[in-house]
Amino acid sequence: MDNQSSTSISNLIAGILAVLLVFIGFNSFIIINPGQAGVLSILGKAHDGALLEGLHFKPPIVSSVDVYDVTVQKFEVPAQSSTRDLQDLTASFAINFRLDPLKIVEIRRTQGTLQNIVAKIIAPQTQESFKVAAAKRTVEEAITKRTELKDDFDNALNSRLDKYGIIVLDTSVVDLTFSPEFARAVEEKQIAEQRAQRAVYIAQEAEQQAQADINRAKGKAEAQRLLAETLNAEGGVLVLQKEAIEAWREGGAQMPKVLISSGSSTNGNIPFIFNMSDLEK
Repeated sequence: MDNQSSTSISNLIAGILAVLLVFIGFNSFIIINPGQAGVLSILGKAHDGALLEGLHFKPPIVSSVDVYDVTVQKFEVPAQSSTRDLQDLTASFAINFRLDPLKIVEIRRTQGTLQNIVAKIIAPQTQESFKVAAAKRTVEEAITKRTELKDDFDNALNSRLDKYGIIVLDTSVVDLTFSPEFARAVEEKQIAEQRAQRAVYIAQEAEQQAQADINRAKGKAEAQRLLAETLNAEGGVLVLQKEAIEAWREGGAQMPKVLISSGSSTNGNIPFIFNMSDLEK
């Protein structure tokens, strides 16, 4: 082999080695971006210590890094349960959560992918937490005390998911439905309550009308009494005046044709003018 051939082979080997070194160099480091966490595995075994954001070394060829999104995730999870009075209750929950970066290695070892986490952990634990919350109250209380139902659900879900490295940030009830039988019962009860309220209103209205009639009757009776007292008082004045005339006559005196007498009326002190011939009748 001449020198030229030897030189060509050496250059080829050097080029291959350079490319290999560049390849190994690029594969010896990994960048973890904000909102991510990585798990380093060497020969298929996950190593302790999560890779947080930044540049990290990893052995080339024999290692791999699984990267997880640790930002807020949202999934809608259905759930079914029975209430304390054995009524069926169906709900759908929107759950906002994120993975704990410091527990990401354990999550990788026990659950694997995010899809597995949702299907094997979050969904069944949501179901169990809903059962715990629903069993504490009747179906009517589930409606009237919906906030308390959600609080019990949140507490149960938080305690169950925390041990898996899943941090629940917020939950909301997307839908809450009842059995058709209970829906009909609620509608009938509302109709009955409306009728009862209408009956109470009618009774109160009748009572008020009766009281108004009584008040009007009392007013009329009082007016008649005052009128009678007025007439009696005026009649007494006339009797006294007649008696005075008779006494005057018996004494032989001449009565005047007209008598002016001061008296009282409903408008104050006004003089009364009497025709004496009328009093003599």
